Amino acid sequence: MIITKQNRRVIYETLFKEGVLVAPKDFNKPAHPDIPSVRNLEVIKAMQSLTSKGYVKTQFSWQWYYYTLTEEGLAYLREFLNLPSEIVPQTHMKPARPQGRPSGYGGDRREGGAYRAPRGDREYRRRDDGAGDKEGASGDYRPRFGGVGRGAGAPPS
Repeated sequence: MIITKQNRRVIYETLFKEGVLVAPKDFNKPAHPDIPSVRNLEVIKAMQSLTSKGYVKTQFSWQWYYYTLTEEGLAYLREFLNLPSEIVPQTHMKPARPQGRPSGYGGDRREGGAYRAPRGDREYRRRDDGAGDKEGASGDYRPRFGGVGRGAGAPPS
């Protein structure tokens, strides 16, 4: 398909800036959702061309094309758009992390102990001493798990 240089350049600039590009599978759509000056068919065909050269990876899901720029495609677009190597797509940038510890680190912890969730209105049900008024069964208690006659074994005689 013949795509004007101006439209091809706009498509490539958008792809390089974001690092990814999406397009609905609608060949008759008059304009692409992200690039209103370019027809959707031109975007799909330009990306199809880059995919065949190995510069873009294509994923199709739910009637949408998802295009991801590869390392080879990054080098190709840098050369095509005459960009320096310092400029990278947004998907290749590392997020800026603040230096040092966050201010709210360990705010709910007591001195010298691990975090313990607040107990709320059920505090009266818990005991910290471990003693209880309920005791287990006596030592000679032997529970019987008798079935309904399907593999439970013979009853004791």
